[in-house]
Amino acid sequence: MVRTLEVTADVAVPLRTAYDQWTRFESFPRFMTVVREVEQVRPAVTRWLVGIGPFTREFHAEILEQEPDSHLSWRSWDRDLRHAGTVSFTPRGPAVTTVTVAVRCAAWEGPGVVTLPVVRRVVAAELGHFAAFIEGLGDAGDTWRGTIRGGRLQRLENEPPSVPGWRHG
Repeated sequence: MVRTLEVTADVAVPLRTAYDQWTRFESFPRFMTVVREVEQVRPAVTRWLVGIGPFTREFHAEILEQEPDSHLSWRSWDRDLRHAGTVSFTPRGPAVTTVTVAVRCAAWEGPGVVTLPVVRRVVAAELGHFAAFIEGLGDAGDTWRGTIRGGRLQRLENEPPSVPGWRHG
């Protein structure tokens, strides 16, 4: 059975700032307590190491859709911790953005597996940590603002076909 949880928070920064910081995946361990490491493997693939207490899991996630200042959708490639989700960004004024995280996951079972209410509390707490982090910074700095559709990077207009050493996030 697939279940969906949704958590929303207002963040006191402009839309572009909230979106840009969220897409800097490798900075997640700086403000999210369950995220220990994130590596951008390819433009549309990330490797995550997450943990709660003594339990840790590593998984890869594919970015399926990414539209600057709008949303980002992903799915995990992990067999045991299968999930997918969307993060959307909605402007509420010049300096306030609503960030909504929707996660779809199968009913996880087995030792060391957390229940959906626990996942909801963790996601809500981590979204609060994100808000405090970016509100404290005030600016996300320069970041890649490309588009991904169907798990494939869309070539930007006026952009060379490839950029050696390019990193996303």
